[in-house]
Amino acid sequence: MEVPMNSAQTGAHFPVQHRSLSLDIKGNKTDIVISKYEDTFLVIVTQIGCMGSILAAKKDESVFSDPTYNVTVLFGKRDEPLLLACARQLIEHISGSGSARSLVISLGLTDHSQVR
Repeated sequence: MEVPMNSAQTGAHFPVQHRSLSLDIKGNKTDIVISKYEDTFLVIVTQIGCMGSILAAKKDESVFSDPTYNVTVLFGKRDEPLLLACARQLIEHISGSGSARSLVISLGLTDHSQVR
């Protein structure tokens, strides 16, 4: 099933709540799909027309210390610190907004230096 990527849309007929949009970022067409599951957000960002490196991020809370954020690469480039930083920023934002959901993110970017 192909998700339309031409404008901001909400998925009323798809069983998983999602939004999709297409943007121009520094001259690169960038497609974004955000799906909201019961306990996880799935974010797909691609400039290459397919999924890229897949990362998982979650907030780890402890009674004895401040929360920490755990980010791991599931598939793809393991030597890209900017991909890890992007996933960490997103999970911190999600957690800061009061959500306990974890994050799975796929980043298929043409130039990883633009992740800032």
